[in-house]
Amino acid sequence: MEEQVGVWWHKTLTRLAGQRGHAAAVPLEPMRGELGLLFRALGGAHGLKVDATAAVRHGARRSVIERMAGVRSKVELADVDAQALRLPGVVDAYATVELNLALYRWLTALCAAAPAQGDWVTRNQLGTRHLLDNYRGLAMSYWQLVDAELQRRPDPATLPADEAKAERSIRQALKQPHIAVTLVAGKQAPEPVLLWLAPGRQRAVRAAPPDASDDDAQTQSSKTTQQDDKRRVAQDAEMPDRPGGLLMFRPESIFSWSEYAKVQHDVQENEEEDLARAADDLDTLSVSDDQRPVARALRMNLDRAARAEDAPPAAAAPAILLPEWDFKRQALLPGHVSLRISRPVNAQACELPERLRQEQRRLHHQLALLNPERQLRRRQSHGDEIDLDALIRARTDAGVAQQDCYQQVRRNQRDLACLLLADLSLSTEASISEELRVIDVIRDSLSLFAESLSETRDRFALYGFSSRQRHAVSMVELKRFDEGFNATIRGRIAQIQPAFYTRMGAAIRQSSALLAKEKSRERLLLILTDGKPNDNDYYEGRYGIEDTRYALSEARKMGLRPFCVTVDQSAEDYLPHIFGKHSFTIVKRPAELPRRLALLYAQLTR
Repeated sequence: MEEQVGVWWHKTLTRLAGQRGHAAAVPLEPMRGELGLLFRALGGAHGLKVDATAAVRHGARRSVIERMAGVRSKVELADVDAQALRLPGVVDAYATVELNLALYRWLTALCAAAPAQGDWVTRNQLGTRHLLDNYRGLAMSYWQLVDAELQRRPDPATLPADEAKAERSIRQALKQPHIAVTLVAGKQAPEPVLLWLAPGRQRAVRAAPPDASDDDAQTQSSKTTQQDDKRRVAQDAEMPDRPGGLLMFRPESIFSWSEYAKVQHDVQENEEEDLARAADDLDTLSVSDDQRPVARALRMNLDRAARAEDAPPAAAAPAILLPEWDFKRQALLPGHVSLRISRPVNAQACELPERLRQEQRRLHHQLALLNPERQLRRRQSHGDEIDLDALIRARTDAGVAQQDCYQQVRRNQRDLACLLLADLSLSTEASISEELRVIDVIRDSLSLFAESLSETRDRFALYGFSSRQRHAVSMVELKRFDEGFNATIRGRIAQIQPAFYTRMGAAIRQSSALLAKEKSRERLLLILTDGKPNDNDYYEGRYGIEDTRYALSEARKMGLRPFCVTVDQSAEDYLPHIFGKHSFTIVKRPAELPRRLALLYAQLTR
């Protein structure tokens, strides 16, 4: 009975405190394509995806009912950074669908127009001024949004003197964006301005495992994995020293989830819990190393302060130094990346796994058309065999030269070289099913690909790559161009393991240099990946995308033909910008990649 009364009380307070028109709510998901196009059309950076922003605590004054109901303590505000255009997951601030749609479009346009620097008010005023002066259609919807926003905001007469002064300044800035306004903050933060971008930008790196063993246990043992595209704030924390303990206080005494205490007790999971919704209730997520398996996992992007172990390693003997494109400076940084090529050690020679042999036989018949054709050339001055027809004609016809009585058998050789570059980053540990991971599919794909090309007699090489910041980019040499395919190379493929991150630009540059040495008429650079370029330093989002795009443009200037094969189902957000519209393909069912890869090669080289 007590629980039922509590549920009724919570629903009643929430309904009384609610001020938004949920019936007019507009979700972000169906708007992503339109808003991304609008953002780029108004001068926004290409290659940025559209993501939902995370709710943050605003600290503004709330009514007694709102505090009792625990609502309206957080708000989702739009902004843009080097990784993505970040918009509210749902817009339901206003009473009509038209106004909420207009708010989405206005925020998208403001993200494209607002300057990167400046204080909160000035930055938003300058962006608003630019849009009003140059786009009449946006100007009409802006004034409608201002009217709705002013009605939503608190009346300055009901606020304390200092907060009322700040509220009047915000109202003036909304109604007169061409007049500079200085905001003097009161005791409490002002009501969030839904027509403006977020007050501050967080510049941090993605929280990621410091070595290859992190997240392995969770990834392999998780039965259910939720995906969350919001970007959240995180901090590092230590795990409790002992696995068990006794709770010596009443749980009701905990007033805030954000107050962290190192309490010794077991971690118990609620399998019915929505992990993403639970994360929304936390201001900051604590991140620590824990090898215990979990039943459910949540994938998300985290902003946290850099850790000491994330710093570049100490200077070592120089390897291969490669440049990197800095899109912010619009400059190529020479010798900025250090790359090493290694070969799997102690690889045991082996044969093709039994589970792949039936598929290999099927591919053998399908790729038979790629084998060089035999061509018989008659009436040659020299050759392997006597051309009897020519010889008889020469004996009976004095006008035919008797020396042209030979025939030659020639093969029409395919003048082609292919380098396959496979992404071996830690993300390939992700599960496709309970029995299959992405890395397993990549191994099988490389095996069948190599078996198929060895029969077509095309020249090919196989490499894998991963990275850990710019000082430690690694390429694994599985097969060179001058090596024959044999059991040893099969063993190298069987031994590959995922590690670290995906600094794709450096790997493409080195692969292009290797492929450019081949004298073949056609040279194909085939890239196999499961996600976008990234590393655990600044090489993330647009920086990594632009560097990879520049490396591909360099490859094309060398006369190479780059093509990307990916199993990332969201790759359409960024691959057209990196590779071009017709230079990539997305494999919808990752388990089919081994068969699809060889057939795709046949289509590309026919």
